[in-house]
Amino acid sequence: MKILLIGYGRMGKMIESITLNTDDEVIGRVTKTEDIRNYAGLADVAIEFTQPDAAVENILECFKAEIPIVCGTTGWYHQLDRVKREAEKHRGTLLYSSNFSIGVQLFFQICKHASALISRYKDYKPSIREVHHTRKLDAPSGTAITLAEYVLQHYPSLKKYSSNSTDDETLIIQSVREGDVPGIHQLYFTSQIDEIHISHQAFSREGFARGALAAAAWIRNRTGVFTMEEFLDLSK
Repeated sequence: MKILLIGYGRMGKMIESITLNTDDEVIGRVTKTEDIRNYAGLADVAIEFTQPDAAVENILECFKAEIPIVCGTTGWYHQLDRVKREAEKHRGTLLYSSNFSIGVQLFFQICKHASALISRYKDYKPSIREVHHTRKLDAPSGTAITLAEYVLQHYPSLKKYSSNSTDDETLIIQSVREGDVPGIHQLYFTSQIDEIHISHQAFSREGFARGALAAAAWIRNRTGVFTMEEFLDLSK
């Protein structure tokens, strides 16, 4: 698989290091949207980890260049409808996710089932805590936001998530930045007498990179817009 890396930060470098021991090959690294077109007909797939203000244009440029794209950037999902329209127009291919770790995707499913069950018992109030390295600028993390959206589906009394509100209609997300932590996400259900705690901890960024590569291989011969849930067939 010939891969174009869009963005060459920690994740891009981790992905490239993994390909050195596989049959996959990184054939290009770009940091400017306009350079993507140079790989039309050359790259089998693009993997994108950049910034929210660049992600959508990167995706659309890949559609025009007929390069399937895996996008790990978050913060642009409010434009998802536009992206889907463009994907249909250009017969483009996109798989997007806030987290490509298979362990995190399984964690999401466990948390969804737990929320559906525990929400029947009003004594338990959910909350979320996430911990990342000090270089991570966004807070809450995209993964924590995805988790919050799953939880809110089962708690009609909670209207929103927030890191700085404590009213009864808010799902609290606590964000911590310390050391070189790759990622910890925790979901709590707390009552006056006990607490239920579900947690996922990444030991390195390798799981995210391997998940992105697996997703890239999966979308190569597909058309449309997909999520990790579809890739891993977790909706059953």
